[in-house]
Amino acid sequence: MPGNEDFQPIDPAVVPRFADIATFMRTRRHEISDAVDIGLVGVPFDIGLNYRSGARQGPAGVREASRVIRRVHPSSFVRPFEICNVADLGDAPVNPMNKDKSIEMIETYFADLRRHGIVPIAIGGDHTIPLPILRALAADRPVGVLHFDAHADTLDEICGDKVNHATFLRRGHEEGLVDPVRVIQIGMRGSRFDEHDIEFGYDVGYTIVTMDEYEEMGRAAVIRKIDEVLGDGPVYISLDIDGLDPAFLPGTGVPEIGGIVPRDAQVILRSLRGREIVGADISEVSPCFDPTGITCITVANLMFEMLCVIADGIAARR
Repeated sequence: MPGNEDFQPIDPAVVPRFADIATFMRTRRHEISDAVDIGLVGVPFDIGLNYRSGARQGPAGVREASRVIRRVHPSSFVRPFEICNVADLGDAPVNPMNKDKSIEMIETYFADLRRHGIVPIAIGGDHTIPLPILRALAADRPVGVLHFDAHADTLDEICGDKVNHATFLRRGHEEGLVDPVRVIQIGMRGSRFDEHDIEFGYDVGYTIVTMDEYEEMGRAAVIRKIDEVLGDGPVYISLDIDGLDPAFLPGTGVPEIGGIVPRDAQVILRSLRGREIVGADISEVSPCFDPTGITCITVANLMFEMLCVIADGIAARR
């Protein structure tokens, strides 16, 4: 992209990757402005959890781990930093003492990104965060959703609370933020509170691919199903890392054995090339549960996959 020298990340072939201050993929720190095409954003919020906290450290952990990312995609050869202005916009504001206030602040922040034409990729933070993000990005029309998760996130409430890390796709439907026939959930497998836990999605028309079904279908068939369900129109990606196998990503609050392997997640994300992706999040990253650091390294790579697909789509539509 001519004239975007001010947005070029630090070159790891020139400056050692362990040097300087960490930003997402060593991109330039930038304020919100019309010059930014894709904003890499932290959302250090974990007040919506009902089990293990720690996801508020996710953005910092992924920034540090993302030093490993270089500049060109190995398969598509997309050069996201050359074809789009990509910047680390810092963190969305939160109030660590007030969940409801934090959710309002997150929504306001992402609405500001939308006003400036910025497509966000958010690193959480617990899986409450897609709701305020969708409230901002889908305010005037519902979007399709590709949802990776071990859990359906369609409960009505937990402990009397209706907005938390297990409810975003129920509230999203009720508020008209998602198009139910264009929602697909993959990786469902966790033990359930009761036999009705995931029925809401079936009732309203979501396409659900449990992990048992995923294995029976195979990756290629799942990709075809994703393509069929998402159809045309804007798409939001929400990747709860507990949808992937904790053997590869142990740093999460509610690990569930037997999940999707990172390689499959890479290939699925690559299959979205050409779509209009309005935003994405990777949530439930809790570095404190992974002393090896492999969780944050894997998340940084999946973030890069999202970045390349989104940048390629923006460049194609120019």
